Amino acid sequence: MLTEVTATRYVTPMREGGSLPGLVEADDLTSYVMKFTGAGQGRKTLVAEVICGRLARRLGLRVPDLVALDLDPVIGLGEPDPEVQELLKASGGTNLGTRFLPRALGFDPLAYTVDPLEAGRIVWFDALINNVDRSWRNPNMLVWHGELWLIDHGASMIWHHNWRGAPAWAGKAYDATDHALAPYGPDIAAAAAELAPRVTPELLAEAAADVPDVWLVDEPGFDDPDAVRRAYADTLLERAATIHERVTLPERDATPNRRAPGWIQGAGR
Repeated sequence: MLTEVTATRYVTPMREGGSLPGLVEADDLTSYVMKFTGAGQGRKTLVAEVICGRLARRLGLRVPDLVALDLDPVIGLGEPDPEVQELLKASGGTNLGTRFLPRALGFDPLAYTVDPLEAGRIVWFDALINNVDRSWRNPNMLVWHGELWLIDHGASMIWHHNWRGAPAWAGKAYDATDHALAPYGPDIAAAAAELAPRVTPELLAEAAADVPDVWLVDEPGFDDPDAVRRAYADTLLERAATIHERVTLPERDATPNRRAPGWIQGAGR
């Protein structure tokens, strides 16, 4: 299960995303980017963040630590923005915290080079979870200590918005022509050979087990939270076996990749 911490200070809203996450400090003396259950996207966004983030970590990809972040809305009484106040009031209880990476830089495809093997692992993973939110317009990757970190998976696993259609998603293709890492020649076949055998029922059960029950209760069509967890695991397991055969990449540009300037290679050090 996720480590449980308590938010002790609301620092500032972070207006990069549509869900209006906030930077908070917690009782473990760590800063987190908090994503709220009361945001317009609802709790399924948080479920996707947990399952995809934990699965990525188990597959060796870099994702900031996730915690279950308990919120008492009173900590935001000094926040002057009425929109933020309403969000805090609607989000008392268990929310999601993503460890804040100080001095991290947003990934810039024009300034940072990525090895085809690493690019392949990330594109394959995004194909597995059907991540539609890693385009060159909005890469949702950070450069920290010279390495790529993946963030913001809330728009993934779109099938959980209509569970009746979930079985069909196992065979859906993934269009990576707009993916932020498409220009780097991602080696999808090598990624599949390495990662697909590791996506086992046990691994998926572990990732789904980290989702707090409170975000899964009362899901239409399911008897209890464990039944919802099994549905996530079943869909991802079937998808993992052959998704590499249905990834569409653009034709490669003959122009060599730009090399990252030294100040970017050392970002966050």
